[in-house]
Amino acid sequence: MEITYLTQEGYDKLKQELDQMKSYERIEIAKQIAEAREKGDLSENAEYDAAKDAQGLLELKISKLETLLTNCRVLDVSNIDSDTVYILSKVRLKNLQTNKELMYQLVSEQEADLKTGRISVKSPVGNSLLGKKVGEVAEVKVPAGIIKFEILEIER
Repeated sequence: MEITYLTQEGYDKLKQELDQMKSYERIEIAKQIAEAREKGDLSENAEYDAAKDAQGLLELKISKLETLLTNCRVLDVSNIDSDTVYILSKVRLKNLQTNKELMYQLVSEQEADLKTGRISVKSPVGNSLLGKKVGEVAEVKVPAGIIKFEILEIER
């Protein structure tokens, strides 16, 4: 079992998604199956097959989400040391090749969203930053070569 670290916000969002699937989506799929059954011969009923497939996919999603939430740990950002880069750290970086500054927050894969500056600790950049301190250089191996980032600032 793999432990996933989440923020409280991330946990709440996944819990809400699970509740939506269990309380609303299950009912909708059950209605679709019932309607398809009413149309007659199930052996040649594409609507019935599609609804049953959707039901199977939904149950798989529910199962995976329940497992994830059961095995996750909710982290409190106030307990994170700001001297070293950890999950939930906000890190200001400088790309040493382009001199461009970037700001990222390291989060779990489930919470990653590049548009909002949240990158996974399992991504190449996120993984290379873990354990580093201000002033250190993280080297990220990418298909085009190696990118070097200097850590300028670490926030909680």
